[in-house]
Parts: sequence; C-alpha cells; structure tokens
Amino acid sequence: MSLDSQFARLALSHVRREYPNKLDHVLLSSDDLQSPSQLHPVFYGSFDWHSCVHGYWLMATLLRRHPALPEAEAIRRLFDEQFTAERMSVEVAYAAHPSRRGFERPYGWAWLLMLQAELNRHDTPGGRTWAAELQPLTDVFVGRFLAFLPNATYPIRVGTHFNTAFAVRLALEYADGTGDTTLAAALRDAARRWYLADRDCQAWEPSGDDFLSSALMEAECMRVVLDGPAFHAWLDAFLPRIADQQPGTLFTPAFVSDRTDGKIAHLDGLNLSRAWCWRSIARALPADDARVATAERAAMAHLEASLPHVAGDYMGEHWLATFALLALLAE
Repeated sequence: MSLDSQFARLALSHVRREYPNKLDHVLLSSDDLQSPSQLHPVFYGSFDWHSCVHGYWLMATLLRRHPALPEAEAIRRLFDEQFTAERMSVEVAYAAHPSRRGFERPYGWAWLLMLQAELNRHDTPGGRTWAAELQPLTDVFVGRFLAFLPNATYPIRVGTHFNTAFAVRLALEYADGTGDTTLAAALRDAARRWYLADRDCQAWEPSGDDFLSSALMEAECMRVVLDGPAFHAWLDAFLPRIADQQPGTLFTPAFVSDRTDGKIAHLDGLNLSRAWCWRSIARALPADDARVATAERAAMAHLEASLPHVAGDYMGEHWLATFALLALLAE
C-alpha cells in the first residue's frame, strides 16, 4: 500500500470517530451539555476539533494531487455528506459566539484557513461546492485573526498548539492564495514585530510534549513572511551556525518513550514538523550554499525517526499523518 493510501485510510478511519474526545468547550449554560457531534456536526471526530480539521485537509490534499487514489471515492462521499450548509451553520454559530473568541486560538484557526486554501485549489464541481460551504466558517476565523493580532503584544513560542509562528505560516497560505491583502498584511506585520529582531537562537528544546520546534517554526514562518534576500539575511543572524550543526538539539531527533501517551507521542510530531521545516529551509537557500546539505540530512534523520510510527496507537494516528504529509510535500 502506498503512503498516500495509508494516510487516506487513517484519516477516513478517524474523522467521524466520535470517541474518545477531548473538547475545547466553555459551558455557558446547561444547554451546552451536548455530545461532540451535536456541538460540531462537521468536525467532531479525530479526538479533538483541530485534528479533525487537519484530517480533512490531508484528505483534500491527497484527493487533489491523486484523484485516482483507491480511497478517492470514499473521500468524495465523506465531503459530500459532511460539508453541507445545515451542518456548517452549527459550526459557524458555535465559533462566532462572542464568549468563544478564544476557541481553538490560534492553532485551529490556522488549520481551518489551511483547509479552505486547499479546497480553493480544487478545480472540480465537488471541490468548489465544499469550498463554498466552508467559507462562512473561514470568515469567522479571519475575523478572529484580525481582532487578535493587534492585541498580541508578544509572540507565543511554545512548541504546542499556541505557537504563533505556526499559525501565521498556515494562515498566510490562505491569505496569499485568496489575495486577502488585509489579512496578509496583518499576519506579516505581526510576524515582523515579533520575530524580525531575533538573533542567535539557543534552541533549548524539546520540552516533553512539543510537537513543534519553536526555533525552526519561527524560521519557516519568516521564510514565508520575508522575500528571499531578506530571509537569507534574517536566517544568518537567527541561526548563524547551521553549517556546523549548531544548536545541536535541532539536528537530533527526539526520542519517543511511550507512543500510547498522548503528550509523549507529540514528540513524533516534533520530528515530522522539524523535517518539514528543514526541507523548506533547504529549498529556500541558494543551491551552492553549504547549509543545504546539512538541512537535508537533518530532515531525513527526523523523517526516518518518526515516519514509521504514524500509525500504531490512536494517540498518534489521529493526527501524525498530517505532519508527515507536510514534511513530504515541503517545497
């Protein structure tokens, strides 16, 4: 079985698996004591809302790239059943409620925009329908970003869902792809304000439940925020010793001691997201730059450490294939 089919089957197996489920849910009254599928009739599976969203992103990406995939018809049927105006209206009402302005901030917001960006690329009747059905929910999160970014005095540098560099990187995929210059400017302004002056990153990572590299994710964010020469100059100052494989922590894959533990299993995601970042950085450098080979070796080491473990236990397999696909598609 190809990796594409393996990834597609994993996503198909969990995006409508309702339990176990970890809700990000504020109870406003006893009326809010509802099941995940009642609260979120589209994105109720995959253990948590954001993983369900990026499970759909994975399937949409595979379907566009490989329309003859053996799982393609099941994916199309799933989108037809789930992406309806009736179901999506419940998601919109939930996310738009004023008391829920922090719901899934910023990780889930970014993944929802990433999914919209992917569906917008689909040049099929089905794809255009799914994109249109999702757009009202996307509009809610675009508004959330525009309200949040001016108030975010400081970046969030942790290696988990709150990381602002990751959110900016994904949200720009949508903003640039749709020509939303207002959102794109807000995202780039925030990133420059947060990261442009950063120098000589020490990369004290990983922490025990990281699935993102604080250092490399910032670099990947700035790769998209800045033009080529400006990014090269910024990277020279931010990580000045890549050619010497320093800081060494960025070149050493994380060890995962227990893949049945949801937090420890995050470290497989760290390895895969580092591979994504290293591959992207390598492709952004001049071909004759000595750092290219160093970055590519680091990417391969991290892929080899965790790609074999995308499936095995639900704590990892409800989300890891997404990060594996990001790494494999890095350009």
